[in-house]
Amino acid sequence: MTDEPARSSRAVVVGGGLAGVTAALRLADTGLDVTLLEGRPRLGGLVFSFRRGELTVDNGQHVYLRCCTGYRWLLDRVGGTRLAPLQDRLDVPVLDIGRPGRPRLGRLRRTGLPVPFHLAAGLATYPHLSLAERASVGRAALALRRLDPADPALDGIDFATWLGRHGQSRRTVEALWDLVGVATLNATAAHASMALAATVFKTGLLSDPGAADIGWASVPLGDLHDTLSRQALDAAGVRTVTRAKADAVTRTADGRWSVATGGEQIEADTVVLAVPQREAHGLLPDGALDEPGRLLDLGTAPILNVHVVYDRKVLRRPFFAALGSPVQWVFDRTDASGLARTGGRGGQYLAVSQSAAQDEIDLPVAELRERYLPELERLLPAARGAGVRDFFVTRERTATFAPSPGVGRLRPGARTRVPGLYLAGAWTDTGWPATMEGAVRSGFAAASAALSELGRPHEHPLQEAA
Repeated sequence: MTDEPARSSRAVVVGGGLAGVTAALRLADTGLDVTLLEGRPRLGGLVFSFRRGELTVDNGQHVYLRCCTGYRWLLDRVGGTRLAPLQDRLDVPVLDIGRPGRPRLGRLRRTGLPVPFHLAAGLATYPHLSLAERASVGRAALALRRLDPADPALDGIDFATWLGRHGQSRRTVEALWDLVGVATLNATAAHASMALAATVFKTGLLSDPGAADIGWASVPLGDLHDTLSRQALDAAGVRTVTRAKADAVTRTADGRWSVATGGEQIEADTVVLAVPQREAHGLLPDGALDEPGRLLDLGTAPILNVHVVYDRKVLRRPFFAALGSPVQWVFDRTDASGLARTGGRGGQYLAVSQSAAQDEIDLPVAELRERYLPELERLLPAARGAGVRDFFVTRERTATFAPSPGVGRLRPGARTRVPGLYLAGAWTDTGWPATMEGAVRSGFAAASAALSELGRPHEHPLQEAA
């Protein structure tokens, strides 16, 4: 008598952003029959590119750090590592125009010394803080290093309150803590959970000398997270269906799951909902979460991106951050957009990334133009007199969840209360803010939970890196 072969487990992943792609790859790599459904005509979620004339434009500037081991795994898994290189060592040019005269340049840099001494030399020569303020930063960093970001008490206070208790002046918050924190948390210190801030700063700046080295795509984001991701999914045997929005997720008579999309009903043993929290709330069956209404209490925060194409080169660095100006971070996207290859030789395309942009997200383009072009001229003297070939904006009104104090209790884990149904997305309880890293880690968590329930042997991809 021979045993019958085990029935192949089938999984449906709803959502083709970074979380969904990660979950689908992990499930397929262990032998599951996986279908990935995405309502848009492309993969990548909020990390995507589009065409504007002859340019290929990213919806927004996205960066990652060397400590983002999950996102680095995804880059490697889809064959995109060389297309999103990391700095050899952290080096952030910071221009301050808060005082009269020419913008003053400072740099946040690290050395190869062990933590925390790797930042000491850069901080000692950082001109945007006084000697006393630099000393106070060192003391606060040592206190930060002793914190446990998983401590629930930290989630109940805001980052600004903690900084104030540790002697940080308003200038120190502006010129250092918010310079980094706004870009990574999508909130100022006064509106950010201390727990999430501790994760960002402890992991990024105080875990390893190279943890905060910055990486970004040298090609359009769509090349990485649509084209290469689709190729990796195809190679893994995943059936990828775009323009396929899930309408309902229900239990079948035999205890499996049925996902309705358009005119198709897909039955599966495992379903991963890797969609935004409000969409997930609408698809969850009764009893899936103890308090499903909490998903609707998760606020959102916008990101605005201002795109300027000049008729000449006005910036000689790949990027910089700004102080004393509405401008936050500016990146040179000339090569990645294909500008030089499409008759724009001699011109330059800059992307201005504005996080926590609640006050500006709905302003008309004309008003944003009047606001930002003079600011760029203040920061970049070479822009004075330069012709503007194009000026446009991209708006992500719900770019991230709002990392407000108390947000931790609203974020569900990957498991639901019903077998075979899991959640993924940067808004789930990853311990990270809403970053590309958080999205990938949520995909790992959902896939691991599903595989454990199915009794499938698997190893966490970050086991060695953890």
